[in-house]
Amino acid sequence: MTLTIWVDDRQIQCCGQSFAPGDVVSWALLEADPEDCVDVLGSERAYEIDVREEHHGQEEEHAPTSVEAVSIAEVHCHYGVPPGATNKMNYPVPGTTVLVPVKHADGWAKARPDVNFAGYLVTARRVTDGPEGAAARGQ
Repeated sequence: MTLTIWVDDRQIQCCGQSFAPGDVVSWALLEADPEDCVDVLGSERAYEIDVREEHHGQEEEHAPTSVEAVSIAEVHCHYGVPPGATNKMNYPVPGTTVLVPVKHADGWAKARPDVNFAGYLVTARRVTDGPEGAAARGQ
């Protein structure tokens, strides 16, 4: 069974480690609220997210989970000030998502025209510590 994991740009840029498909990583995985990602990903993709990776604060309450990355997609979207906003803060503009399949994630995606890097969607498999898990990792 695979999981879809949201890795926010700030998580990996701050203190995350780079990874690639086939790598086993140990992450604190927390429940994802799809509403937090709807503007960045669109409602269909946001509701496909099973969990989110977290490095800041709440991860101490959750034991790390080992997962093997199967595939990685960079997520880019346009940011702008919403119409009628009284502050000048930029927010994701719904409907501008661009997904780019990649072979490596390090938090520093190549710049793309009219969109900004927002994070990664990672498809991963849980890794078990028993013999089946070692066999699945090719060990």
